[in-house]
This record gives sequence, C-alpha cells and structure tokens, in this order.
Amino acid sequence: MQVSAFIASEKSKQELEEELNTLEVQVFRMQQNVKEIAKQAYIVSIDQTKEANWVIIYAIRKANSIQMMLHECTKPFLGKWDSAIEAEYKLENTLHITDIKGEENKGYGSVLMNHLKELAYDENKHYITGDIVKRDFDHVERLKHFYAKHYFDVSINHKEENGKIVWSPC
Repeated sequence: MQVSAFIASEKSKQELEEELNTLEVQVFRMQQNVKEIAKQAYIVSIDQTKEANWVIIYAIRKANSIQMMLHECTKPFLGKWDSAIEAEYKLENTLHITDIKGEENKGYGSVLMNHLKELAYDENKHYITGDIVKRDFDHVERLKHFYAKHYFDVSINHKEENGKIVWSPC
C-alpha cells in the first residue's frame, strides 16, 4: 500500500470504535453541560478545538463588559471554565481585550477569539484592541504569534516592555 500525505490512511475497526465512543461521551456530556451552563450564562455556540474535541462557548455580559468562556465536553461542567477571554466595550465602536486566561496550546484561545471577532462584527464594532503589558513579556513571542495568526496588527516596544494590538474586520 502506498502512503501519501494527501491521502488519508484507513483506520482500523478498533480506532473507529474508539473515536465513536469518544464522540458519544462528548455528545452526552454536551447535552448535560449545556443545561448546567444555561442556568448561569447564555450559550454563544458549540464548536470544536484543533484536537477535534467539542466545546461549549458561553458568555456573561455586564453593563460595559463581556466575559466569553469555553468548556470542553470531555468532562462534566462543574461550574468552572477551561478558558476565558474578557473584554470591555470602549467608545461606541471598540471592544478592548482585558485578559485571556486558560490552558495553552489546546486551541481554546483561537476558538474564543473567533467568537469574539464574530461578536464584534455582529455588534458593528469596528475594532478589537488590547494592550501587551510588562507581565506578558515572559511569553511575548507566543502572544505575537497568536495575535498575528488572528490578523491583528501587533506593535511591541521591547525596550519599554509594552505593546498594542488592533483588529478590524475591514
């Protein structure tokens, strides 16, 4: 059998059964988790991570801010999010990211960022902005990569250890 990077290899029966079992567990947990999450927040969407795990995106709005959170459906919801992005409404046309929290390299931040950008577009916000501050400089290269991947303009002042990010849907 010839192997190619462009042709998906066939999976064994056991691999397919394991994937199906994992999917069934996630769908069952998703049903239960949506019920619990909806008691305290509004459900934004259901999505998948880069590892193909199902996640629930939910949010809590306050007068001038929003916290968008994510819970992975591989486990029951016990009142805690796996990742969150917090933003404030600035001026009439801007969302300003104040914090992104959660486990790294799981794809959670990208899922949340995509939904935040969709929210900005739906609410006719012209910009998403944010600050890179001194406490971020131990992982500034990772932040630059993350924001650039999401089409933000990133400006960093390494001497003063600060920076700005700006995204516009235009």
